[in-house]
Amino acid sequence: MMRIAEGLEMLDLEMKLAGRSMMIHPVMIVDKEDWTLIDTGTPGLSGQILTYAGQAGIIGRPLSAIVLTHQDIDHIGSLPEFLEMVDTAPLEVYAHEADRDTIDGKAPLLKFPADSLQAELATRQDEVRIAFENIFLRPSKPNVTRLLVDGETLPIGGGLTVIHTPGHTPGHVSLYHQTSKTLIAGDALVINNGELQCSSPYSTNDMEQAVRSLEKFKPFDIERVVCYHGGLMQGDINRLIEELIAKP
Repeated sequence: MMRIAEGLEMLDLEMKLAGRSMMIHPVMIVDKEDWTLIDTGTPGLSGQILTYAGQAGIIGRPLSAIVLTHQDIDHIGSLPEFLEMVDTAPLEVYAHEADRDTIDGKAPLLKFPADSLQAELATRQDEVRIAFENIFLRPSKPNVTRLLVDGETLPIGGGLTVIHTPGHTPGHVSLYHQTSKTLIAGDALVINNGELQCSSPYSTNDMEQAVRSLEKFKPFDIERVVCYHGGLMQGDINRLIEELIAKP
């Protein structure tokens, strides 16, 4: 776990999916009375995330919201476990309209065929598999409680601006943490071998749109970026993004 700024924690989690292991970086935003999780990792990672919350000294505060940058299984996979833990105040789940049906269990995952999903779930513990099936495959109610709107500022962490960055998925969003000037890029950007890059072509629904979406970062003064795949980069981030946009 890395403290990026006051109230902003980046997690380092190892995920396993389709026979591959890689590091992912969800983010915790800590307010005075509660905290918010941005993306949940693959199925079965809720326990590790809560362990990190304990290490950060916030486990006594309620998890009040989960913000999902998009519908991919490595971002929404542990949502069912968090939903099943909540037995008091309702947990707000934020997502964009264009990815809502998948997150609500009304449409299949865009990039994970049903047979592959079933094979993947078969490798998980029974309680993890059952929670996933109950929430996504046999939903009894919508999972998304609040739709994200491009340009709005959420009252989280002193101000969290929503940037709709479609391409990787139709409903992909990135988030700008105003007080620390941190861009939480989701999968709109990745860091590979120390280099900032656009969303990975092999996992992006519309690569041309993903590159165009980078233009939406221009108005923001970005001192650091957190990429779900790659972690933290600091420096002249705006210039690096300009260079990515200008690439042929």
